[in-house]
Amino acid sequence: MTCYGARVPVNSTHPDYDANAAAWLRARDVFAGEDAVKAAGTRYLPRLDSQSETEYAAYKSRASFFNATARTVDGFVGLIFRRESAVKLPDDQSGVGKALAGFRDDADMLGTPLESYAKNIVSEVITVGRAGTLVDWEGDVERRAYAVLYQVEQIINWRTERVNGRNVLTLLVLSETGQSQEDPFVVKEVEQLRVLRLVKGAKSSDEKNTGWFYQVEIWQRQESKSKRSKPEWVKVETRIPLRLGKPLPLIPFVFHGPRNCQPCVDKLPLADIIAVNLDHYRLNADYKHGLHFTALPTAWVSGFDKSATLRIGSSTAWVAETPGATAGFLEFTGQGLTTFERAMDRDERLMAVLGTRMLEAQKRVGESADAIELRQSGENSVLSAVSLSVSDSLTHVLRWVYWWNSTEESPEEIGEDVVLMELNSDFSTKGMSSDEITAVVAAWQAGAISRETMCELFRRGEVLPPGRTNEEEHQLVCRGQQMPMASEQGDATQ
Repeated sequence: MTCYGARVPVNSTHPDYDANAAAWLRARDVFAGEDAVKAAGTRYLPRLDSQSETEYAAYKSRASFFNATARTVDGFVGLIFRRESAVKLPDDQSGVGKALAGFRDDADMLGTPLESYAKNIVSEVITVGRAGTLVDWEGDVERRAYAVLYQVEQIINWRTERVNGRNVLTLLVLSETGQSQEDPFVVKEVEQLRVLRLVKGAKSSDEKNTGWFYQVEIWQRQESKSKRSKPEWVKVETRIPLRLGKPLPLIPFVFHGPRNCQPCVDKLPLADIIAVNLDHYRLNADYKHGLHFTALPTAWVSGFDKSATLRIGSSTAWVAETPGATAGFLEFTGQGLTTFERAMDRDERLMAVLGTRMLEAQKRVGESADAIELRQSGENSVLSAVSLSVSDSLTHVLRWVYWWNSTEESPEEIGEDVVLMELNSDFSTKGMSSDEITAVVAAWQAGAISRETMCELFRRGEVLPPGRTNEEEHQLVCRGQQMPMASEQGDATQ
């Protein structure tokens, strides 16, 4: 059996996957840096007219790739995680709370804490605009729920349908690497597809549908024995995961995107920066190419013996017996290379405007904090959208983990009052001013806000150090009020 269904091969890709595959590859190469971009050859640096392979290799090697994209991604991730994420979990004294606490310490059964797992997701979303998490159950040894991160290139096909009045995921095909089962004594990695399906239940005797259930199929690519035949996809496993003895009502998969957690493909957050980054690379290649041929003066002679060896230096003299013999140097003049310099400077400024002020030249004059905030508003809009979207999708992941360890009928019954994860959405580097601190304290004294709200505002304003709880701060305040002042201690001694 080599097909999924009756006609469509199991390795068929979604139309949106085909439309965006080139953009994802381009983003991966640019983020990886100079080696990956140059390895792509003419994909990003076209060959000049009549250039041989040797000439093109030299032309490409002279170019320098200024990786503004990777610097932007690293800077954005750093801004989002400059403050600890807010995570709400049940009390770890309960069974569900202990399970969630274990998931927070090790989200993927590879030793990755939840905060680091979230950082990996944010990096993927900013770089290529998409990722996914499969929440599965390990029932043999540890008996716990865990998350598996899938990159955008591994999510090759999907389908949503209207089920019970709402759109739900009914098909998902994930590309991965598995182990061949042909020989139990030889470990051989093979291409593998994990097909997740939401199957309509069989009808009972009273002709009523019993519902939908989650089914997993594993397909592996096997080479054909005949050299003329193409490799075949063979289904090697079919299973129905159970929870509390019942099949799952939904596919336990969560999409991560820059604007929402829907299956639809969004535009890459840094698509415009990537395009300008590659344009800067091509300009740099032409600039270095021009420098190579025009920067050094070239000697020329007329009327000298062609067989003579002419050396350049203060200890060497050129002597010609031919009347009228002349010599000189060819030297580049004009504004040709300056044009490339101006174009590269323009691209660098454009990349700064498009997304990151970290690439902008530092100003020599002082700026107020409000002026800096205004200049960074475009950068913060991109970060805010990513932070809110990934916070929502990670909360869905926690719902699935909670549901695996609880008794609710559906993970959608678990609200944000039970589990919640919020990434930092305040990217300002400006702390709270003294006037703002005074205003917050006055509001607390007037009873307009609670002490917890006041501490949270101070924490966001970087007045309180990270990691200190509200109760610890209250105890420190009480301890300071109980200790007599130094002058009072001196008076008492006298």
